[in-house]
Amino acid sequence: MLKPIKSLVFLFLLFGLQFLAAQDSLKLEQKEIHVKWMNKLIDIDGSLDEDVWNLAEAAGDFWQYFPTDSLKSSDRTEIRMLYDNKYLYIAIKVFAKGEDFIVPSLKRDFDARGNDNINLLFDTYKDGANAFFFGSNSQGVQREALISGGGANYRDFINTWDVKWENASKIYGDYYIAEMKIPLASFKFKDQETVWRFNSYRFDTQSNEISSWSRIPQNQTLTNLAFMGDMIFERPLDKVKTQFALIPYVSGNVTKDFDIDQTTTDFSIGGDAKIPFGNSLNLDLTINPDFSQVEVDELVINLTRFEVFLPEKRQFFIDNADLFSDFGNARAANPFFSRRIGIAEDLEGDNIENSIIAGARLSGKINENLRIGVLNIQTAEDAANEIPTNNNTVVAVQQKVFSRSTVGFIFVNRQVTKMSDFVEDAEEFNRVLGLDFNLRTEDNKWIGRAYLHKSFAPETGDKDFSSGGYLEYNTREWKFNLGSTYVGEDFQADLGFVRRNDIITVDPVATRVFYPVGSKVNTHTIEVRANSTWSPDLDFKYTDGMVDLEYQIQLRNQSSIEMALNHRYTYLLEDFDPTGSDEGEPLPAFSEYNYSKFDFTYESDRRKDFSFTARTDLGQFFNGYRYSLTSDFRLRLQPYFTASFRSSYNYIDLPDPYSTASIWFVGPKFEFTFTKNLFWSTFIQYNSQDEDFSVNSRLQWRFKPLSDLYVVYNDNYKTTPFAPGTRALILKFTYWINI
Repeated sequence: MLKPIKSLVFLFLLFGLQFLAAQDSLKLEQKEIHVKWMNKLIDIDGSLDEDVWNLAEAAGDFWQYFPTDSLKSSDRTEIRMLYDNKYLYIAIKVFAKGEDFIVPSLKRDFDARGNDNINLLFDTYKDGANAFFFGSNSQGVQREALISGGGANYRDFINTWDVKWENASKIYGDYYIAEMKIPLASFKFKDQETVWRFNSYRFDTQSNEISSWSRIPQNQTLTNLAFMGDMIFERPLDKVKTQFALIPYVSGNVTKDFDIDQTTTDFSIGGDAKIPFGNSLNLDLTINPDFSQVEVDELVINLTRFEVFLPEKRQFFIDNADLFSDFGNARAANPFFSRRIGIAEDLEGDNIENSIIAGARLSGKINENLRIGVLNIQTAEDAANEIPTNNNTVVAVQQKVFSRSTVGFIFVNRQVTKMSDFVEDAEEFNRVLGLDFNLRTEDNKWIGRAYLHKSFAPETGDKDFSSGGYLEYNTREWKFNLGSTYVGEDFQADLGFVRRNDIITVDPVATRVFYPVGSKVNTHTIEVRANSTWSPDLDFKYTDGMVDLEYQIQLRNQSSIEMALNHRYTYLLEDFDPTGSDEGEPLPAFSEYNYSKFDFTYESDRRKDFSFTARTDLGQFFNGYRYSLTSDFRLRLQPYFTASFRSSYNYIDLPDPYSTASIWFVGPKFEFTFTKNLFWSTFIQYNSQDEDFSVNSRLQWRFKPLSDLYVVYNDNYKTTPFAPGTRALILKFTYWINI
């Protein structure tokens, strides 16, 4: 039997002495930019012809982040800021080797990788935990986001957040100017504040550099809020009058169900409202929300025994999302996962939409150190699918402690509000109480978490707890992480994400990074990670084990290579067919397997018009073998067209009488950005595992800021035999009204 912990003891002891002696050679300076108050009219046109810009202090002197973090940037970047009672004005002069700026798309919220852009981060409460993000490129295309969790992981970057602001860019030979006008009401901040924390970073494709104003070590993320300077206002910021916003919509659709040969039409009306309370709190209301325009999820080939985690994309749930969702273990036992609301299972176990009647959410800062969030949503009854009407409530409180750490409390409640005949007594309610501590040191060398959660249900046992935590130490050369999770057999989180019950896990990780000098290689990384899982209810039976040895090479041309050897041990507690076939012979419960494989991944330089990522896996799989090839080809005809072609092929060969299968996923996607306000995207997907072929085509016209007209076409087919399933044409109109 595999013993991952024992196999790592020698490596951790070997690393230990160097770990204790490891010291960062990078010395960080504290930077400042002074922001001058003014009352002049500024035209946002990408031309700094107003005299007042000459009075603004310039912040520059950027440091490289890539390819090295020890040199100044080779191309200058100058940032100037001004403000009045309503707006923050920003002028950025971005120098380059020439004017061959890469702009893959005119669509808002573009991906920063592989193109030229400049980005700004504002930590308005100086808590090192949350920030507002704004960015632009040489064509004036906007991007904005919310940053949570200290920005230590890129998953803390939420770019589905939208807000009204102005931006214009203009190219002047070997530099471009990005000029911005951001309403102060878009930020949350304390009245009479004089200092924010601030940083900026840019991607420079011509010099092949990534740089930042406040110096950031390469072992940290670009969005990490531990590495910022001060933004000092000439006068205290007054309380800003924030506007009440109404966002009504009307939507109509025609749907054909080929299974029953029936065509239906539907017309709906609803909307959202945003009601501010001072500079720090916001009340969001929604009535009969419609999410038909939201980008569809990518179909996933799932060869595991567990549910797949998919991200939230619906706008209503985005603002301050971390306040509700950043509890517990995100991938193992999260007490609140917003995608549980508005989605339910039909009688055949398939996910379907469960209509939301109305919802409200109050979230934001009470003071400099205290955040609160209260969410309440009522979902509708679907008697045909035996789905009851539920009231869903979440209360979250987060208190800052020490320099950047937080203590959080969460209460989650799902309550059936009408006990129909098909509702069993055990399903009447589910509640979770939780307490979390998140550690973030000032320099971000130490981060961690500890949590304890308890669930409540009408019929449950006493093993209704979940607890765990992790501790990570991170320097430029070394990273060590040790985590553990417990999920009791009776722990239940109906509005959360619980991958499996009755487990205790231990997860050690050790990473060493090398920085060669004078080489085409930028970094070498060796990582050893393990996972061990026991079942407490089975006398601590050892059920799962994993040991991975990974070697990563980051080249200076921004391409990368990754190789990995990994070994798995699995003790099945239930029958399981790894191919996911409905007709296959499953592997029997209470059988055990040891199997190993080799992975190889290559990602090419994303700055090129054509780039790709390819991955292959080869080796054992349970009691047989598996070969897989995954690829993602990307084409850019800037700035009007981008295309990607994602595909994966898995061949699984298990001995008789078990299954042998070839599983395909093919997903081409095409995006046309005719202007900054007119976009057309088409996403085609085929998944042989689910016998599903679908087309989603969406035309979006942003006729005014945050006001849109959508035309959406959905087509779904069954593939065995190939026949149409459902087809829908949707027209949706949304309008943002400030009052």
